[in-house]
Amino acid sequence: MSIADVLVPEYDMEMEATRNLLERVPEAEARWRPHPKSYTLGDLAVHITRLPLWGRYVFAQTELDLGLPENASIARAEFSTTADLLERFDRHVAEGRGSLAKASDADMGAIWTLKNAGAVIFALPKAVVYRSFVMSHLIHHRGQLSVYLRLRDVPLPSLYGPTADTR
Repeated sequence: MSIADVLVPEYDMEMEATRNLLERVPEAEARWRPHPKSYTLGDLAVHITRLPLWGRYVFAQTELDLGLPENASIARAEFSTTADLLERFDRHVAEGRGSLAKASDADMGAIWTLKNAGAVIFALPKAVVYRSFVMSHLIHHRGQLSVYLRLRDVPLPSLYGPTADTR
């Protein structure tokens, strides 16, 4: 069994849980933020929708420089509607899953480098980048989103088990 064969079922489970949470994002609360230094609710939700797409960047190339003008759109997008958010998320999940599913064990061991204007931020094996920079990063921000939604009194779906709202 390949590394990708092991990771794809986890990916599917985490993306389903993430989508269930994103479905709850209230458009009327998109500009709300819990603290002046925090993301707005809408910006956090958009950031989460973009993280599955990073699988494509990781598995299709050996490096990415976010400081290049042609890559400026990778890091940012605007919130418009919850329906648009979900459509983009579904598209990014499918693309990220396809890249992960095709990755060989040799691909997983190859070094991938993230740069900003030529300066190396990190250079790690693709499997490590995928698990930390894609999956753990998404799960971290999904946890933040669940707190944002709770603070806005939005009922939370089950993620790893029942919530106070699903019992």
